[in-house]
This record gives sequence, C-alpha cells and structure tokens, in this order.
Amino acid sequence: MSTAEESLLPQVPIGDWADQAFDWIDDNLTFLLDGFSTLVSTVVNGLIDVLTWPPALVMVVIFALVGWLVSSWKLALGTAIGFMLIISMDMWLAAMQTLALVIIATLIAVIVAVPVGVLAARNDTVSAIVRPILDFMQTMPAFVYLIPAVIFFSIGLVPGAFATIIFALPPGVRLTELGIRQVDQETVEAGQAFGASPWQILRGIQLPLAVPTIMAGINQVIMLALSMAVIAGMTGADGLGKLIVSSIARLNTSLGVEAGIAVVILAIFLDRVTAALGTPGKHPGSLLALLRRRSGRRRPVEEAEDAAEEATSTAPPKQLPISNI
Repeated sequence: MSTAEESLLPQVPIGDWADQAFDWIDDNLTFLLDGFSTLVSTVVNGLIDVLTWPPALVMVVIFALVGWLVSSWKLALGTAIGFMLIISMDMWLAAMQTLALVIIATLIAVIVAVPVGVLAARNDTVSAIVRPILDFMQTMPAFVYLIPAVIFFSIGLVPGAFATIIFALPPGVRLTELGIRQVDQETVEAGQAFGASPWQILRGIQLPLAVPTIMAGINQVIMLALSMAVIAGMTGADGLGKLIVSSIARLNTSLGVEAGIAVVILAIFLDRVTAALGTPGKHPGSLLALLRRRSGRRRPVEEAEDAAEEATSTAPPKQLPISNI
C-alpha cells in the first residue's frame, strides 16, 4: 500500500482489540473457564471409560443393535463390519476417545442451540440478531477456533472440546428455528382457538411437528463436531485426530490412512443413526418400528399431526366482516 493510501486509510487494530478481549476474559472469568474445564474433562473421560470398559467385541454388538434399533439389519451388519475393521487396525481406543468427545460436544451444542433456535423462531428481533452471528461463525475458518481455545485452556482435551462445541453450534440453531417456523400456522391458530397457552403450543404442537427438521440440524451438528474433533488433534486432544496430526508430522502414510478410515466409519455410523432417528416412519425394518406395531403405540409426531388436524377441522370458522357478506 502506498504512503498516500496509508494516510487515507488508517490501520484498524482489530487484532489488538481481540487480544485485549481474550486477556480480559482470561483475567475476569477464570471461574467460568475452570468450571467448564473441570466439567468437560470429567464427563468426557468418564464416557471414555464407559466405552472402553467392556470388551471391544461387546461394544461392537451394542453399536450394531443401536443401528438395528433405529434403522434396519443392514445398518447393523455394516456397523459390525466397520467397527470390527477399526479393531483390526488397532484404532479402537482412539476411535472411542473421538466418539466420546463428539458425543459430549454434540450434547452441549444441542443444549445451547435448541433454546436459541426456539427463541429466534418466536421473536423476529432475536432472529435478526442471531442470523448475522451464525453467518459469521459458519464462514470463519475452522482453524481460527483453535486460537481462543488454546488461549483459554492451554492444550489437551478441553480446548479441543471447546473449539468443537463452538464450531458445531450454527446448524443446530438454524434448523431449529426453521423447523418451528415451518409448522403450519393454521395448526397453531387451532391450538390458540382451544385456549392453549404459548408454552402448550410450543410443547404440544410446534416441537413435535418440527422434530424431523431439528433432527436434521442435530445430524449436521454431529458431522461438524466430528470434523472439528479431528482438527482438534492439533491441540493435543487424544483420539483419531491426534493420530492423523502425528502421521502428517512423521510422514507415516499407513497411520494416516488407517486413522482416516476409522473417522469415515464413525461418520457413517453417526450419520445413519441420527438420520434414522429424524425419520422413524421411513424405517419399517427397525426394531423400534416392530415393537411399535406389536404394541399398537404411535409416534408423538403422528399424534401431534392428528390432534392438529382434528383441531383444525373442529375449530369454529372465522366470521367475515358484515361488509363482505
């Protein structure tokens, strides 16, 4: 840049402001950072112990049953083959460490994202504030999230979990808001006509009918969490990401390929399971569908749809103005 341009365009010290903000948070919110660090490390390590305590083949059977429970025997068979391949590549411990990190990060992200999405769907002002923030978060390069994570939590498991949670948040908020906004307005008006409170409408009509869209958002949260969990290996978090980073540093092709295949197997399993949970009616071969048919029970979404349809059909017609009669 020329001298004339420098005089017309003074430097904006955004980086210095960010540095000062991080220092202020580190100095004044230490109790929150320490609490988050203790909570995440305790829960993730506890889940790792749970996943690795039974023999690996027992866990393979459990994962296969989960696939059959929500989808079909085909997913169960593919799950068993995939996880046995992970065992044969000696990647089981690293895979369970990554899976535990993804599960906990997803749970925290969903706990934050769903209420924010509900609030944004019910308040246009909140939606207008949240939308540009989500745009900013989704366009930010993934590696940038590691900067505040390392500043606040040094290296290890916790900074990886922190970066994973922040990176995976946006789709959960977006699709929760979208799902609630897509609920038929006539159905909501029918509930209001019968005297339902806003909380009753949200709990009994909007959330059940928005479940498929919300589950699609959770599916995207899981996929982003898994991708970021791999990148978080750069912070020293144990798991497949750490093995991939190590393979790059050592030019160890075999280690990198095997860890990459293990990541793909985890991704396919998590994607298929969450997709099946969002659309249970499309999987008649699942154990859940079989048990539901035998017991005669119906899904909450179906009950909500029927109740909304009945309410709409029995709702009093809107009275036209006298001038239009």
